Amino acid sequence: MRNNEEESAGAILCNRQEETQMIYLDNAATTWPKPEETIKAMEECIRNAGANPGRGGHKMSLSAGRIIFETREAIARLFNAGDPARVVFTGNATESLNLALKGILKPGDHVITSSMEHNAVARPLYVLKNRGVEVTEVPCSPQGTLDPGDIARAVKRNTKAVAVVHASNVTGAIIPVEEIGKITRERGIYFIVDAAQTAGLLDIDVEKMNIDILAFTGHKSLYGPQGTGGLYIGSGVLLEPLIQGGTGSKSESLEQPEDLPDKFESGTPNTPGIAGLGAGIRFINSKGQAWIRRHEQGLVARFLDGLEQMKKIEIYGPKDPALQVPVVSINVKGQDSSEIAFILDKVFDIACRSGLHCAPMAHKTMGTLERGTVRFSFSVFNTEAEVDRTLEALERTVAELP
Repeated sequence: MRNNEEESAGAILCNRQEETQMIYLDNAATTWPKPEETIKAMEECIRNAGANPGRGGHKMSLSAGRIIFETREAIARLFNAGDPARVVFTGNATESLNLALKGILKPGDHVITSSMEHNAVARPLYVLKNRGVEVTEVPCSPQGTLDPGDIARAVKRNTKAVAVVHASNVTGAIIPVEEIGKITRERGIYFIVDAAQTAGLLDIDVEKMNIDILAFTGHKSLYGPQGTGGLYIGSGVLLEPLIQGGTGSKSESLEQPEDLPDKFESGTPNTPGIAGLGAGIRFINSKGQAWIRRHEQGLVARFLDGLEQMKKIEIYGPKDPALQVPVVSINVKGQDSSEIAFILDKVFDIACRSGLHCAPMAHKTMGTLERGTVRFSFSVFNTEAEVDRTLEALERTVAELP
């Protein structure tokens, strides 16, 4: 396959007229570039507050602790989470989801999920299923949409939780979490939401949406660095920690503290990363979450309009910027997705992602499990000019291929 990719790329490269700067359209994997504010905050933290937070009374340790507390407060405000102590820091959304699912579900419990889930939900549930947890996978449409009524109809007497993604990382389709939250609250079921693709981009109000547990990552639409993430744990949620260890509190006891957030934050935290995450949230606030959303919707609309003009392009998902996050998956008829992505990178310096995107369940739902898709995902830093250049590159690529 790679030899064929090289030949295809070479044919197009011969016809290329000019060099261009790289266009980065893989923001659903991780947002790049990061705001200068994020980078500066991390550097300042390492230089001036590099001590261990909560592990000493000296001023540098206190400074590090203040950074973590202020970021925790900022996240609580962003999600209307009330008590900042109910925001627990983790390394990423995957760690958060493992903590949520394995901390709640026990043998004999029943959990409902969707057919569009990322492996961050699907794989922990697979492990739990082998341990005696009953799992129901509610089917979504090929576009990635979900009918909340299907969730209600799947509820059983032993249903303990519903765990769904807020927006698909493959089609971008937004799941109606507020409607699902009404169902779970009425039935007394825990509601777990994977907000990896939506935190920082869509309005998330955990109280209004009846979300009991919200998992998020810092390195996507929150504009923080990799290695940051967290979990909002609602009041009344009984959750067991995955690990135990030093927390800087109640060190005289061998028992893990019960107080939040210490119960779930063992070991030295990623203070520089959390400093960057806090700066990322300040960046969002300075731009305005609504403005960022409108900008990215505009890019998606422009991209979709251009794609619709290309007969050989297959477009997946809602095809409506209002119903999806800035993620668009396509295929070129008769072509392997990896070859198209390879050509775009090699010839046109456009970074996108092909394959299954760590979401085989979603691709099975879409009918693309065998070849995957080519995914383009936008951020606040992308421009209309970059969209136009990408459309031109796709048009030229399609014209050159058999």
